[in-house]
Amino acid sequence: MSASAPTAWDFDARTLAGKPAKLSAWRGQVALIVNTASRCGLTPQYRGLQALYDRFRDRGFVVLGFPSNQFGQQEPGSSDEIAEFCEMNFGVSFPMFEKIDVNGDDAHPLFKWLQAEKPGALGIEAIKWNFSKFLVDREGRVVERYAPTTEPDAIAADIEKLLG
Repeated sequence: MSASAPTAWDFDARTLAGKPAKLSAWRGQVALIVNTASRCGLTPQYRGLQALYDRFRDRGFVVLGFPSNQFGQQEPGSSDEIAEFCEMNFGVSFPMFEKIDVNGDDAHPLFKWLQAEKPGALGIEAIKWNFSKFLVDREGRVVERYAPTTEPDAIAADIEKLLG
Protein backbone atom coordinates (compact mmCIF):
# COMPACT_ATOMS: atom_id res chain seq x y z
CA MET A 1 0.00 0.00 0.00
CA SER A 2 1.14 3.50 -0.69
CA ALA A 3 1.38 6.09 2.07
CA SER A 4 -1.41 8.15 0.50
CA ALA A 5 -5.01 6.98 0.40
CA PRO A 6 -5.11 3.53 -1.20
CA THR A 7 -6.56 2.98 -4.64
CA ALA A 8 -7.56 -0.17 -6.50
CA TRP A 9 -4.15 -0.10 -8.14
CA ASP A 10 -2.40 -0.74 -4.80
CA PHE A 11 -3.64 -4.34 -4.54
CA ASP A 12 -2.24 -7.64 -5.75
CA ALA A 13 -4.03 -10.85 -6.72
CA ARG A 14 -3.26 -14.16 -8.40
CA THR A 15 -4.47 -14.91 -11.92
CA LEU A 16 -6.43 -18.07 -12.72
CA ALA A 17 -3.11 -19.41 -14.00
CA GLY A 18 -1.73 -18.96 -10.46
CA LYS A 19 0.61 -16.13 -11.35
CA PRO A 20 0.96 -13.05 -9.12
CA ALA A 21 -0.54 -9.91 -10.64
CA LYS A 22 -0.37 -6.30 -9.54
CA LEU A 23 -3.55 -4.40 -10.25
CA SER A 24 -1.29 -1.42 -10.95
CA ALA A 25 -0.86 -3.03 -14.39
CA TRP A 26 -4.25 -1.44 -15.18
CA ARG A 27 -3.45 1.98 -13.71
CA GLY A 28 -4.80 4.64 -16.05
CA GLN A 29 -7.69 2.47 -17.23
CA VAL A 30 -11.31 2.43 -16.16
CA ALA A 31 -12.10 -0.91 -14.53
CA LEU A 32 -15.20 -2.87 -13.61
CA ILE A 33 -14.32 -5.23 -10.76
CA VAL A 34 -16.80 -8.09 -10.38
CA ASN A 35 -17.14 -11.12 -8.12
CA THR A 36 -18.25 -13.98 -10.33
CA ALA A 37 -19.55 -17.56 -10.18
CA SER A 38 -20.08 -20.28 -12.78
CA ARG A 39 -23.22 -21.93 -11.40
CA CYS A 40 -25.37 -18.94 -10.54
CA GLY A 41 -28.61 -17.71 -12.06
CA LEU A 42 -26.67 -14.54 -12.91
CA THR A 43 -23.82 -16.41 -14.65
CA PRO A 44 -25.09 -15.36 -18.12
CA GLN A 45 -23.88 -11.85 -17.16
CA TYR A 46 -20.45 -13.09 -18.27
CA ARG A 47 -21.74 -12.51 -21.81
CA GLY A 48 -22.61 -8.88 -21.02
CA LEU A 49 -19.32 -8.29 -19.20
CA GLN A 50 -17.42 -9.61 -22.21
CA ALA A 51 -19.49 -7.36 -24.49
CA LEU A 52 -18.54 -4.30 -22.39
CA TYR A 53 -14.89 -5.36 -22.52
CA ASP A 54 -15.01 -5.83 -26.29
CA ARG A 55 -16.78 -2.50 -26.79
CA PHE A 56 -14.54 -0.31 -24.61
CA ARG A 57 -11.15 -2.00 -24.16
CA ASP A 58 -9.50 -0.07 -26.99
CA ARG A 59 -10.42 3.12 -25.13
CA GLY A 60 -8.79 2.04 -21.86
CA PHE A 61 -11.40 -0.15 -20.13
CA VAL A 62 -10.97 -3.51 -18.44
CA VAL A 63 -13.19 -5.98 -16.60
CA LEU A 64 -11.47 -7.77 -13.71
CA GLY A 65 -13.27 -10.96 -12.64
CA PHE A 66 -12.85 -12.51 -9.19
CA PRO A 67 -14.59 -15.89 -8.75
CA SER A 68 -15.99 -16.59 -5.30
CA ASN A 69 -17.64 -19.67 -3.82
CA GLN A 70 -19.21 -17.82 -0.88
CA PHE A 71 -22.77 -17.68 -2.20
CA GLY A 72 -24.59 -21.00 -2.42
CA GLN A 73 -21.33 -22.81 -3.28
CA GLN A 74 -21.87 -21.69 -6.88
CA GLU A 75 -18.17 -21.63 -7.82
CA PRO A 76 -16.89 -25.06 -6.72
CA GLY A 77 -14.41 -25.58 -9.57
CA SER A 78 -10.65 -25.34 -9.73
CA SER A 79 -8.95 -22.42 -11.48
CA ASP A 80 -8.54 -24.55 -14.61
CA GLU A 81 -12.22 -25.53 -14.57
CA ILE A 82 -13.29 -21.90 -14.08
CA ALA A 83 -11.09 -20.73 -16.95
CA GLU A 84 -12.35 -23.45 -19.27
CA PHE A 85 -16.00 -22.80 -18.35
CA CYS A 86 -15.72 -19.04 -18.89
CA GLU A 87 -13.95 -19.34 -22.22
CA MET A 88 -16.06 -22.18 -23.63
CA ASN A 89 -19.45 -20.87 -22.57
CA PHE A 90 -19.01 -17.11 -22.75
CA GLY A 91 -15.80 -16.41 -24.69
CA VAL A 92 -14.35 -14.58 -21.69
CA SER A 93 -11.06 -12.93 -22.56
CA PHE A 94 -10.90 -10.27 -19.83
CA PRO A 95 -8.56 -10.90 -16.86
CA MET A 96 -9.80 -13.45 -14.34
CA PHE A 97 -8.26 -14.17 -10.96
CA GLU A 98 -8.08 -17.05 -8.52
CA LYS A 99 -11.12 -17.85 -6.44
CA ILE A 100 -11.31 -15.62 -3.36
CA ASP A 101 -13.56 -14.79 -0.43
CA VAL A 102 -15.26 -11.41 -0.80
CA ASN A 103 -16.83 -11.26 2.68
CA GLY A 104 -15.70 -12.10 6.19
CA ASP A 105 -12.36 -12.35 7.94
CA ASP A 106 -10.71 -14.09 5.00
CA ALA A 107 -12.00 -11.66 2.36
CA HIS A 108 -9.42 -10.54 -0.17
CA PRO A 109 -8.00 -7.13 0.84
CA LEU A 110 -9.20 -5.61 -2.45
CA PHE A 111 -12.81 -6.52 -1.66
CA LYS A 112 -12.54 -5.32 1.94
CA TRP A 113 -11.35 -1.99 0.54
CA LEU A 114 -14.01 -1.83 -2.21
CA GLN A 115 -16.80 -2.43 0.30
CA ALA A 116 -15.48 0.22 2.69
CA GLU A 117 -15.10 2.73 -0.15
CA LYS A 118 -18.59 2.18 -1.55
CA PRO A 119 -21.08 0.52 0.82
CA GLY A 120 -24.22 -0.91 -0.69
CA ALA A 121 -27.87 -0.29 0.11
CA LEU A 122 -28.54 1.05 3.60
CA GLY A 123 -24.81 1.46 4.13
CA ILE A 124 -24.24 -2.29 4.31
CA GLU A 125 -20.70 -3.07 3.19
CA ALA A 126 -20.99 -6.84 2.69
CA ILE A 127 -21.29 -8.21 -0.83
CA LYS A 128 -24.85 -9.57 -1.18
CA TRP A 129 -24.38 -12.07 -3.97
CA ASN A 130 -22.38 -13.07 -7.04
CA PHE A 131 -21.87 -10.43 -9.74
CA SER A 132 -21.66 -7.39 -7.47
CA LYS A 133 -19.84 -4.77 -9.53
CA PHE A 134 -17.55 -1.86 -8.67
CA LEU A 135 -16.69 0.79 -11.26
CA VAL A 136 -13.24 2.28 -10.76
CA ASP A 137 -11.90 5.39 -12.51
CA ARG A 138 -8.50 5.78 -14.14
CA GLU A 139 -6.98 6.90 -10.82
CA GLY A 140 -8.20 3.72 -9.09
CA ARG A 141 -11.01 5.36 -7.09
CA VAL A 142 -14.36 3.62 -6.69
CA VAL A 143 -16.99 5.64 -8.53
CA GLU A 144 -20.03 3.38 -8.24
CA ARG A 145 -21.25 0.06 -6.85
CA TYR A 146 -23.89 -1.93 -8.70
CA ALA A 147 -26.20 -4.64 -7.43
CA PRO A 148 -25.71 -8.23 -8.59
CA THR A 149 -28.87 -7.97 -10.71
CA THR A 150 -27.67 -4.86 -12.58
CA GLU A 151 -27.09 -6.01 -16.14
CA PRO A 152 -23.68 -5.07 -17.52
CA ASP A 153 -25.25 -3.16 -20.43
CA ALA A 154 -26.91 -0.82 -17.91
CA ILE A 155 -23.42 0.32 -16.83
CA ALA A 156 -22.26 1.28 -20.34
CA ALA A 157 -23.25 4.97 -20.03
CA ASP A 158 -21.31 5.32 -16.76
CA ILE A 159 -18.25 3.70 -18.36
CA GLU A 160 -18.60 6.03 -21.36
CA LYS A 161 -18.54 9.08 -19.04
CA LEU A 162 -15.36 7.93 -17.30
CA LEU A 163 -13.62 7.17 -20.59
CA GLY A 164 -14.34 10.72 -21.75
